[in-house]
This record gives sequence, structure tokens and C-alpha cells, in this order.
Amino acid sequence: MSLRSRLATPDDGRTAREDGHLVAVYRAKLLEEIDLAEMSGLAATERRTRLERVLGHLIGREGPVLSSAERSQLIRRVVDEALGLGVLEPLLADASITEIMVNGPDSIFVERAGRVEQLPLRFASTEQLMQTIERIVSTVNRRVDESTPMVDARLPTGERVNVVIPPLSLTGPTLTIRRFPRAYTLQELIGLGSLDEQMLMLLAAFVRARFNVIVSGGTGTGKTTLLNALSELIPDRERIITIEDSAELQLQQEHVIRLESRPPNVEGKGRITIRDLVRNSLRMRPDRIIVGEVRGGETLDMLQAMSTGHDGSLATVHANSAEDALMRLQTLGSMSEVMIPFEALKDQINSAVDVVVQLARHADGSRKIVEIALVVSHGREQFRIATVSRFAADPLTGDRVVRGRYEHLPLPRRVVEKLYVAGEPLPPAYGVADALDVRNIRQALG
Repeated sequence: MSLRSRLATPDDGRTAREDGHLVAVYRAKLLEEIDLAEMSGLAATERRTRLERVLGHLIGREGPVLSSAERSQLIRRVVDEALGLGVLEPLLADASITEIMVNGPDSIFVERAGRVEQLPLRFASTEQLMQTIERIVSTVNRRVDESTPMVDARLPTGERVNVVIPPLSLTGPTLTIRRFPRAYTLQELIGLGSLDEQMLMLLAAFVRARFNVIVSGGTGTGKTTLLNALSELIPDRERIITIEDSAELQLQQEHVIRLESRPPNVEGKGRITIRDLVRNSLRMRPDRIIVGEVRGGETLDMLQAMSTGHDGSLATVHANSAEDALMRLQTLGSMSEVMIPFEALKDQINSAVDVVVQLARHADGSRKIVEIALVVSHGREQFRIATVSRFAADPLTGDRVVRGRYEHLPLPRRVVEKLYVAGEPLPPAYGVADALDVRNIRQALG
């Protein structure tokens, strides 16, 4: 069996170990041949080129008889082991992969276009996987061992990394690498079917009119992607502060301050939370605050900021519906150490949140805005929303592709008035509730 065919066989543990041994042998030979001091002075591309050249001479001089393709593959694997992340290196180079999931040395999954698939790749041993994990976390000055068996970090290149090792993980060392997608524009999202032109016009009006917007959805529904796209609608002259656990947002405005939380060090000290950053951001004279995700007591601080002079702020929250998003904000706000009655949080949310944009990932992997809802409740009354856009899906057919249409409903009169005062036109697809048209509003406002 050739080297290439052995590498493509996921269920042959013996051949995987043989290939791993071959890679280890030539990695050791390579280290004997090179001058480490000289290599450290080279750029990354030059270092790889030099190693490939030296390794090619080694294999040609004393290596096994291989075809040209097998020889190239062996050289790539050895250099990847020496410089990079071994079998994960080609996966990181594949732009179509958005998530890499390693469930022990023998199981590697990836996500492409919203679909998860298993790859015919494996690590030679648990030890090799642990070496790869240690190499990853060392780049961000973190360590992983039995005393610290769980690590969540962001690589210098931007990927988010999560590691869990035994004894917490019963399936062996697990590694999850989330690659942030490039920044999509709203027009590109329309091309992908995530929304339509009328919804874009409405969302643009909301952002420019300084409505407070919550982007809601489950894991992997595209909340950060949409938040990033919506931020392009914010005028350049405004001072924007972004607050995130792992910096993912890629705002293009000139006046942007990016803040990122920090986990505790090995001694358990030095932690800076999202809440610390939200509270500090209020002292930085922001025009708008964008919180990548609210998940705890910082929710109360964010709500207070939204309702006390920082209109036009944006945030994301994990929730399965627009109504659920408001309930979750109430629950998260109660996690603050500030002793505020649970019912009183309704007043905070009703006065702070204007719009909830609900996202969902469908059976075919597509991500869509399934609802745009306006918060119409007041004071401490039960949450009430008015849906103004929704995605109506057709029954699935044999090809499992999700099809449907976007439906648009009239806007509440109070919202139309606010848009008019802000100088924002009413998108043609949306009427005005209570049979009130824009001309009447203009006459009423003089």
C-alpha cells in the first residue's frame, strides 16, 4: 500500500502508526542536519523553504523509494510537524473550513458550509496530539496540564482555540479551533440568502436612527457575522468601542477601540471580565458600544448604558427566539451582584432594547434572519414584541435545500415616527400599523 493510500485509510491504526514513525524519524534527522541558530533568523516562508530543501536531500540520499507525490507529501508532513501543527496544518490552510474538531487522536471533524464531516486523518498517538496542543497554547503564553486541564484562548492569527484534556475529557485530549470567517458585507449576505433588500433598508434605518439592536441566535447561526456587517452602517465620525471575549469583529471605521477580556493567569489572578470592560468603556466617551456577546452580569451594565445616553449600541445573545432573547437578557441581568428585583429588570429591558434580530441555521447549513421584532412593551409589563419581518420556509424537498420567502409587516406607529424624526425613509415593503401613513405623520409632526 502506498504512502498516500495509507494516509487516506482512516481505520487502519497500524499504517497510521507506521507513517507517524516515518515522520518522526525524518523529523529527528532534519533536526540533526540544520543549524537552529541560523534558522531562527529566517522569516517563516524562508524557514519552510530551507527545511523542505534539506529534507529533500535527506530522503534522496537515504530515504525509501517513493513516487514524486508521496515524496512531496512526506516532506510536507515532516515540515508541518517541525514548524506547524502537523496533520492540522493543511486544514488551517483550507479557507473553506470554518471549524476543526479533534476528538482524541483518532477522530477529526471539520465544518464546511455549515455541514460537519469526518476526515480520514488521525494523529499517530495521544502523545503527538498533546504535543500539538502544547505548541498551540504556548503561542499565547498558556499551559495545559492536569492542574489546568481546560484552556480557552485566541491565537495570534485570530482563531479561537478550546482545549480540554483528561481527566475532564473521557475521550482523550480534545481540541476545537474556530476560524473566524472573513467580514461579509450586507450585500454579500443578501447574495447568500440571509436577508433581502427590504430588510437591509430597514436595518440600515434602525442603525442610523440609533436604535439599540440585539442580535440573537443559537451557536453557529452567524451572530458575529451579522453584527460585523451591521457595524458598517455606523457613521465614520462616531467613536465605537467593541468589547469581546475573543476579538472577532473587524470594523472598518477609523475611530474604533477594541477591548478584549482576559482570563486569569496560572496563579488565578489578573482576570478582566466583560463586565469590567463594559463598565470601563462608559468612561471612554463612546458614541456606541458593541458587545460581542452578553452572557452574565455585564448584561445589566449594558442595558443601563443603552438607556442612559448610548443609543445605537449593539450586542449578541444566545437565544432561540426573539421573545426568548428578552427573557434571557432578564436572567443574565439578574446574575449581576447589584441587588435589583427580577421584575424591575423588565423595565430596564423595555426601555433599553428596541430591536431583536433573530438568526437560525437551517437543515442545509444556510444561515438566515428568521425574524426582525420590535420591542413594544413598556415599564414592568410582560414583554411584547411586534414582528415586522420573518422568513416563511417551504416544506423540504428531496434535495434538502431550504427555500422560502421573506414576509414584511407594518411597523408600529411609534417606530415610524422615530424613523421620520431621524430623517430615515420608510422602506417600501413596510406599511404603518393602525392605517396611519407617512404623510399623516409628517402633518402631525408639523
